[in-house]
Amino acid sequence: MDDALDTPAAPPAPRPSDSAARLAAGALLLSGAGWLARAVWEARLYSAGEPAAGLPDQGDGVHRPLTSLENSYHLVSTAGSVLTLLCAAAFLMWLRRVRDNARALSGRPPKYAGIWVYLGWVVPVVNLWFPRGIVADAYRASAPERRLPAVVNVWWGLWLAGLLGGFLEGEDTDSVIGRAYSEIGPLLVADLAVVGAAVAGALMVRTVTAAQTARLAAV
Repeated sequence: MDDALDTPAAPPAPRPSDSAARLAAGALLLSGAGWLARAVWEARLYSAGEPAAGLPDQGDGVHRPLTSLENSYHLVSTAGSVLTLLCAAAFLMWLRRVRDNARALSGRPPKYAGIWVYLGWVVPVVNLWFPRGIVADAYRASAPERRLPAVVNVWWGLWLAGLLGGFLEGEDTDSVIGRAYSEIGPLLVADLAVVGAAVAGALMVRTVTAAQTARLAAV
């Protein structure tokens, strides 16, 4: 999709993205740690077993008092959600920066309009490939003589595994606790896929930024 939102005027001068990359990579690792903590607490819930009083959500809007373990899972889940939001903000700032730099270095409009840097993650169907495409396009414009690094595909594959595994289904925390008691396998697979995507994403950010920084130094 051509970038119809970009004007034909000369693109702005590229700006170093090292600081944005360090922030994004650090935020990705922190977010991954948050999801790993969630997986550990879910395994603890499974090991403890469902209480005799039943699930936290009793149905018909009735919720029983939480056990200490369930209450601590709520805290871990909330902390993980906050870290994920901060990670998203840092990552999008980095992605916009490398996209703009790639445009300046290549002298051509990016393949994807600027609005897709943000909407590409949430619009159904296109969110299955647009974000990866934006990263790949920025890398190829910055280092046209190199092949796309494998870490880009590893990052995106793990992200899709977590996405399709249901970690963004929007379930409330009590429902996730109920799943941990009875369906721990799919829950842990999705969580660990997100953890892997966070680690691979941090490596991807450093790899793409390094290639772009080298090109900036050369020109």
